[in-house]
Amino acid sequence: MTVPLLKIGAVLSTMAMVTNWMSQTLPSLVGLNGTAVSRAGTSEKITLFQSPDEGWQVFTSAQAPDGKCLCTAVIPVQGSCSRDLRSLQLRQLLEKVQNISQSMEVLDLRTFRDLQYVRNTEAQIRALDSRLRGASEGHRALSARSFQDLKEKMRELLPLLPVLEQYKADSRLIVHLKDEVRNLSGILLEIQEEMGAYDYEELQQRVLLLEARLHACLQKLGCGKLTGVSNPVTVRASGSRFGSWMTDTMTPSADTRVWYMDGYFKGRRVLEFRSLGDFVSGQNFVQHLLPHPWAGTGHVVFNGSLYYNKFQSNVAVRYHFRSRSVLVQRTIAGAGYNNTFPYSWGGFSDIDFMVDENGLWVVYTTNQNAGNIVVSRVDPQTLEVLRSWDTGYPKRSAGESFMICGVLYVTNSHLAGAKIYFAYHTNTSSYEYTDIPFHNQYSHISMLDYNPRERVLYTWNNGHQVIYNVTLFHLIDTAGEL
Repeated sequence: MTVPLLKIGAVLSTMAMVTNWMSQTLPSLVGLNGTAVSRAGTSEKITLFQSPDEGWQVFTSAQAPDGKCLCTAVIPVQGSCSRDLRSLQLRQLLEKVQNISQSMEVLDLRTFRDLQYVRNTEAQIRALDSRLRGASEGHRALSARSFQDLKEKMRELLPLLPVLEQYKADSRLIVHLKDEVRNLSGILLEIQEEMGAYDYEELQQRVLLLEARLHACLQKLGCGKLTGVSNPVTVRASGSRFGSWMTDTMTPSADTRVWYMDGYFKGRRVLEFRSLGDFVSGQNFVQHLLPHPWAGTGHVVFNGSLYYNKFQSNVAVRYHFRSRSVLVQRTIAGAGYNNTFPYSWGGFSDIDFMVDENGLWVVYTTNQNAGNIVVSRVDPQTLEVLRSWDTGYPKRSAGESFMICGVLYVTNSHLAGAKIYFAYHTNTSSYEYTDIPFHNQYSHISMLDYNPRERVLYTWNNGHQVIYNVTLFHLIDTAGEL
């Protein structure tokens, strides 16, 4: 019995040594001592770059044959440094570091749990080791009862074996993770040197500077050619089949009031909501009662005033919200009214006010123009027509129209399947046929206006208030500073 007992003693001594090593060395490797980087059950993530949806998207560009730079601005989609290869490498490396950190956290939690178990059994191991040494020295005096007690103690310690096996696996994992971190550190240093040894704060300042330049670029690139319209975003479903809603096209961005005018004729009630959120909830609004009823849905709010067509007339009215009074009325000479030259959907839509980056416009037609759309620049103070253009497009064939950057865009229908079909350029007095898809979700559009401040289209679609984002194509001179 001497040899087996000596072997058992040697095994238990080795186990005691392993226990001592694990209680002193392993915790420092996995973060269980006082210098732990992260505690079990917690996770600290470091994000160096924002996700594409949180920042600014870099503009795509190409070189034209005449040497000019062609830029496309997608509004309002945003992103930051998303196309910088080195930034992409850094993000990938940071993701890898985060994965390693998560692995370390799992290892931390597991070793902490198992270490507690080993510590709880350490006293039993030492007691058993002492009894085995005594039995080995005086084995002749070892009784059957004592030997049975030793076997029971050994059986109690058997669950420790898989724990020790797990520790062996964890120690190999620690070596692997250390190698991973060492390799990543080297790669990060190389990228940092390649980027000019910028630290995180410097990189952040460069990103902020880029954002500021892109903001300034957007201001310079405010005008462009319409190349696409997004899918519709339904803001609210309310009111009758026909109506109009809008925000002011020329106020600071902090002014988020919404105006709401239900119906297309004889209406006088205008609701002013404090914010878009209030409009969605239908709360916090004041009512304006117009002195003259309106016709159609072609109204706009511009610099604190409502511009609309007076019912059963070709009179333009400017109503000032703050003073609750009409500041000016003026007849639009020769303009048809009372469903003489409406859009294809009817609704007394003979006269349609619009606002773009260049100011206030009005769209209508006359007998002299044979029912073709006339677009006129209007003085917002006096309502005097400054200049007019005959587009040659029959108004009754148009679903709706809107102005962007001095260009009148016309849809070919107010029903489902419509597209933006025609564009008239006032700066060159020329037109072109277009083929821009336009998703008419609720099948009956009775109001469509562009807001240059927000760069979106406002739509009343069969009792739904809907907005669309737009994509504009810009042409800039490379000699100009962006």
